[in-house]
Amino acid sequence: MPGAEERRGEKTGRMSVEEAGRRGGETTRETHGCEFYREIGRKGGTAPRGAAARGEVPQKGELS
Repeated sequence: MPGAEERRGEKTGRMSVEEAGRRGGETTRETHGCEFYREIGRKGGTAPRGAAARGEVPQKGELS
């Protein structure tokens, strides 16, 4: 159960989910570059849809 400090929105030394996501995204961008996001977005938007339409489950490495 959250303490009184957490309910009031005061910092407790813990990282929020939002902060963790932002920091992880920044690290990924620094490591892989902006093109990485374009590539995974394109794969995520096209490859699974085609496999799902055929009733197939894509195997690791098949999403290209």
